[in-house]
Amino acid sequence: MAYMSEEGYKQLLAELKHLESVERPKIVAAIAEARDKGDLSENAEYDAAKEAQGLLEMKISQLKATIGDAKIIDTSKLKADSVQILSKVELKNVKTGMKMAYTLVAESEANLKLGKISVNTPIAQGLLGKKVGDVAEITIPQGKISLEILSISF
Repeated sequence: MAYMSEEGYKQLLAELKHLESVERPKIVAAIAEARDKGDLSENAEYDAAKEAQGLLEMKISQLKATIGDAKIIDTSKLKADSVQILSKVELKNVKTGMKMAYTLVAESEANLKLGKISVNTPIAQGLLGKKVGDVAEITIPQGKISLEILSISF
């Protein structure tokens, strides 16, 4: 089961629609064009188009599976007393004093540039269940990090 926001769910649906209605016809046209060029046994264009089709169909299948397993979380029913999926968490690195903010999201919605980290990352895993004022000791690839939770919101 994949927990996600309604926004993330709608993005997945839009991506699926785009792949099925725009990208799939493009690849079908590329295959037809390559097929029209003759001998398929030595036609690199045809092979490339067929490979692209296989990759596209795999991506479409994965998206459909994710959408089928999706459970949309209603943030209005969540409490901001502890860190959970879809929480926006303001943190302070205890050692350096540097402040940061992350929103914990499903794997499919993760985007570090937007401050959205997957709930499956070591940092998110270390924060889950913590409350404001708690210090989370988290093991990351570079070693241990101590993060103080300053606020939790949605």
